[in-house]
Amino acid sequence: MQNIDLIYALEPIIVIGFSVGALLYGRWKRRVTKYAVSFSLLAYGGAIAAKAAFQYVTAPSFLSISQGSLWLLGFYLGLQTVAFEVGGAFLVARFAVSRHRMRRRDGVGYGLGLAFWENAVLIGSTSLLSLLYYWITIAQGGVAAETLYALLSRSQPQLFAPPLEAWEAMSWGILERISSLLAHLSWGYLCLRSAVSHRKGYLLLALPMGLIDVFVPFAGTMPVSLFEISLFMLATFCVLAAVYATRK
Repeated sequence: MQNIDLIYALEPIIVIGFSVGALLYGRWKRRVTKYAVSFSLLAYGGAIAAKAAFQYVTAPSFLSISQGSLWLLGFYLGLQTVAFEVGGAFLVARFAVSRHRMRRRDGVGYGLGLAFWENAVLIGSTSLLSLLYYWITIAQGGVAAETLYALLSRSQPQLFAPPLEAWEAMSWGILERISSLLAHLSWGYLCLRSAVSHRKGYLLLALPMGLIDVFVPFAGTMPVSLFEISLFMLATFCVLAAVYATRK
């Protein structure tokens, strides 16, 4: 029985590495404070909890009504990101600013914090632990190994692919996490600037950035290269828009 290729563990390791590295570099440049990271955890954790509760209540009815429409599913997910992640980030930023815990200079740190909790913790660490669990279970053999192998062969056959295919898949996965970092950095920065300056225009610019999740359901319907490059271009546009809007 073939075990999974542990080369796939490099993807979450790299994602965790650049997420942590971005925070450490920001800390070295005095752009990341403990308050920015702490309040970003409050904002991101609250958003994920709100999403989970909302989907628990609404998902069965929505899936019945949407009848498998990818566009409806995309907007269902994207609008949740707009409301809970971007809107929640603004509410937490406004609270922190009102308590004099964050200032204008914390915008970058706040955005990097949001990206860190998603990429390094929620996705990176979870993926790494899952891969290690799969490898150990299959390596031990027995009924549990056979059951897991059969399940993974159907649901995630790429885990048993040759190394060359693994490198290609990992490259696109890493690019997707970079896109996520850029998007979270952009709306986190704008939400903090809006809270500090009381300029609603920054918030109105940040909110549509959450619609990047509209394209999530289309991941398997187009070439992976086209999908990931398109996401990266959208995320890059978010960064450029944030920089241009706040250049003065």
